[in-house]
Amino acid sequence: MIYPWQADDWNRLQQLRGHWPHALLLHGQAGIGKLRFAQHLAQGLLCEAQLPNGEPCGACAACHWFVQGNHPDYRIVVPEALAAEAGLTNAAADEKADKADADDSKKTRAPSKEIKIEQVRSLLDFTGVGSHRGGARVVVLAPAEALNVAAANALLKTLEEPPAGVVFLMVSARIDRLLPTIISRCRQWPMTAPAAEVATPWLAAQGVADAPALLAEAGGAPLTALALASDENRTLRDWTLKQLAAGPQCDAFACAEALQKLPVPLVLGWLQRWLYDLLAQRTAGAPRYFPQAATALTRCAAQADATAFARFTKTVTRQRAVENHPLNARLVFEELFIGYRDLFA
Repeated sequence: MIYPWQADDWNRLQQLRGHWPHALLLHGQAGIGKLRFAQHLAQGLLCEAQLPNGEPCGACAACHWFVQGNHPDYRIVVPEALAAEAGLTNAAADEKADKADADDSKKTRAPSKEIKIEQVRSLLDFTGVGSHRGGARVVVLAPAEALNVAAANALLKTLEEPPAGVVFLMVSARIDRLLPTIISRCRQWPMTAPAAEVATPWLAAQGVADAPALLAEAGGAPLTALALASDENRTLRDWTLKQLAAGPQCDAFACAEALQKLPVPLVLGWLQRWLYDLLAQRTAGAPRYFPQAATALTRCAAQADATAFARFTKTVTRQRAVENHPLNARLVFEELFIGYRDLFA
């Protein structure tokens, strides 16, 4: 099923049923459920007894195969790191993974965050074979920005000359990272971000106690907020925010000591959202991510030097560009939190 806030997108998308594009690019904010939407759409396209609104019936043989991950006319392509999230647990997926990684030891390396050319080549083999059920063949590819250069170029050739009866459903949270040539060969479909009055009750129904605060911290993305609610690092996150709220009294070395075992991108995300709110509080008086910290943000914004703030923001942005490199996390955090404290010198 799709999420409650996706009903309007679904109904508007049915306008394309009479002239369905060979490639549809579903793009929008991360954490709003685009992948589930694409999978539901794929099931609807393969369903042999579609409902009047285009949704799958859930009872035909095609729907049963789809739910079990065994439909012969469906493929989903995701990075190894997202395979479990996408539900790739069937034997066919395992077999493909084994072939792609025949020369690698899965026990000694982290799952790849890229979509590799081997995956695209396997996909092209699938698109070159006729339909098993006499209908459409559907490919879901997510996130599209995870395509490495070789994989993107290999896919581009197929998008330029699409096989008959094949529909590509591509999902992206960072359309700016896609090759312009790939974007130009897809029908773009921006996914609507949910309104707070829809997302907040849904989060409450999932058992999230402080739904409004978490939804704000997630930038309005319900699935991100749901993940934050069960984040094992939540206590450290709250402690870090208190250090940031201390402004000139922020203990940079204590921060580096406490956070050194955490992933660098995670901590950079906390810091970058706090900096955004400092600027928002100073210019508009309305923080986006941490509205509950408005008092501390007002105090810190009044104390921070504007020129130093601009320089430090550039430093954090540059650090994000190399956040996935094997850096010494403690040294990175020491430098960043010392730089933050110097804003108030």
